[in-house]
Amino acid sequence: MMRPPPALLPLLLLPVLLAGCGADKNGGTAADSADSADLNAAARDWGIAPELVYVTKVSGYTASQQSVGEYDGEFVIAYRSEKSSTKFGLFVGHGTMTAESCPEQPLGEASDKQVTCEHDGDAWYRKAGDSHEYAVPDDDGVVIRLIADADKVDRAILRKAAQAAHRPDDAELAALQPATAGADT
Repeated sequence: MMRPPPALLPLLLLPVLLAGCGADKNGGTAADSADSADLNAAARDWGIAPELVYVTKVSGYTASQQSVGEYDGEFVIAYRSEKSSTKFGLFVGHGTMTAESCPEQPLGEASDKQVTCEHDGDAWYRKAGDSHEYAVPDDDGVVIRLIADADKVDRAILRKAAQAAHRPDDAELAALQPATAGADT
């Protein structure tokens, strides 16, 4: 069976991740819960390393609970507009992003397109073909990427999402997990 190139997978997955009907709103503060037993348990359930679990908050966008989880070694959440069909994806994986490596790393479906990179604060604004993203590397070898179709989600939204990316607090973490109280198994 042929697999699409890894660079295509995040954008191919986004519509599938958004196929669910409802989504819970995230709330709370940007408290770091990296050592939280709840975070460790959730990460284990998703099949992902706890250090990869991040969320963001942008006015008018809500995390799609059905989209949360592991995909190809990365933590993934799809955010969709509360007023339209626009969406962006948050992808967090191990890696680095430097001035030298930025244009060499493929961007979503545009793996055959030249990637342009612009340093913007602590992040990189990247564009290739119809896709654009903000990539935020940290000092621990993790890169947080916010990616969308450039014609549907403007750069300002992605920038706000990148600036607001943080480790989830307990309320945000609970909103990402399926409700289990009273559920039949």
